[in-house]
Amino acid sequence: MINSHGQSHQAFDEFSHVLDPDVYEPLPDDWLVGITDVVNSTTAIRSGRYEDVNYAGASVIAALGNAWGSFDFPFVFRGDGAAFALPPQGIMAATSALRQVAGFARADLDLTLRIGLLTVREIRTSGRDVRIARYAASENATYAMFTGGGLKWAEQQIKNGRYLVKPGRYATKPDLTGLSCDWTPFPSQRGEILSLLVEPRDHLSPEVFAAMAKRVLAVFDAAPRQSHPLPGGIPTDGDSGKQVDAKGWSEVAANSDFRKFDDGLRLTLDCTREQIDKAEAILVPARARGEINFGLHRQSHALMTCLVPSDRPDSHLHFLDGMGGGYASAAEKMEEGALGDVVRHHAPSLRTQPARDHRRQEI
Repeated sequence: MINSHGQSHQAFDEFSHVLDPDVYEPLPDDWLVGITDVVNSTTAIRSGRYEDVNYAGASVIAALGNAWGSFDFPFVFRGDGAAFALPPQGIMAATSALRQVAGFARADLDLTLRIGLLTVREIRTSGRDVRIARYAASENATYAMFTGGGLKWAEQQIKNGRYLVKPGRYATKPDLTGLSCDWTPFPSQRGEILSLLVEPRDHLSPEVFAAMAKRVLAVFDAAPRQSHPLPGGIPTDGDSGKQVDAKGWSEVAANSDFRKFDDGLRLTLDCTREQIDKAEAILVPARARGEINFGLHRQSHALMTCLVPSDRPDSHLHFLDGMGGGYASAAEKMEEGALGDVVRHHAPSLRTQPARDHRRQEI
C-alpha cells in the first residue's frame, strides 16, 4: 500500500526485482505528477553546457524538496529534466517551486525549462497508469521507480503544449540548498560511458518486457561492480579540491542512481564495447519485432550532480548522466529510431505520394 509520502512499505535492494511488474503499486487518483525538461537540451550539450543542463534538471528535485520540507516523495532525475509525484496538498508548493526554477533556469543559466503538472486521474483517463516501487540503492538512499506508461504519456502531452505551468517572473529564487555539481567528470575505466534508454511499445506485456530487460541488465551486471560508472578509487572534488576518505567515497558510489526504471530502463554505465555489442544483439531484434524502442549514446566521461537533503543529510543522493550528451542524446536517438519505423512502415505511400510529408512533427 502507498503511504502519504508515496512510498510502499517495501524497498528492494536488488535492482532486478524492480523489473518485475508485480512489485509496483498505483498512486492515488488525486496525486499530482510533474514533468520538466530543458528545451533544446541537445543543442546546449553540444556547445559544452552539459553541467548547466544537468543542474537545471536536478534543480527541480532540490527546489521541490526544500519547499515541501521533505524529500520523501517519488522522483526521478532524467538528465535534462525530472519527473515527480506529490499528494494533492502539495499543489501550491509544487507550482511555486516549478515557476521559481523555470525563472532561475532562464535568468541564471540561459536555459528554457518546460514544466507541466497534472493529476494521476487525468493520466488514467488516457488508459495509462502511474505505479511506483522503491529501490534501495544503499542503506540510506532509496529511489522511486515508475511504471504504467503514465509518465511517458504525460511527457508527450506537455511537449504538445498541454498541462503547462507558465513560468513566473524571476522575483524569488528557488531554494536549491544541498544541490551541487562540484566533481570533475569521471573518465571511463573500461572503454565507454554508455547512456541507455529502453522502452516497451504500448502493446507489449510488462512480463515480456521485464524478461528482455533482465537479459540486457545481465550483460552489464556481469562486469566488475555491475558496470558502475564511478571509479573505485577516490577522486578529487573538482571545485573545492577537498578529499573524501575511502568510506565516504564508497557511500557516494553506493548512493548513486546509475540504474533506474522510469517507464523503461534508464542506465548510465561504464562498459566495454563488447558489452554494448551484446546488449545491441538483444535490443536490435526486439525493436525489429516491434516490441521495444531504444536509444544509446557513447561518451568518454560520466557526470555527477549531488543533492544532500536538508531533512536527511545521511541520505545524500548522487544523480549520474553521461558528459557527452547522456540521456538527452540517447532520447534523441530513440526518437530517430521511432521515426525510422514510421518511415519504413509508410514507405510505399511515400513513394506513390511524394508531395505529401508523412514525417512526424518534432516538438
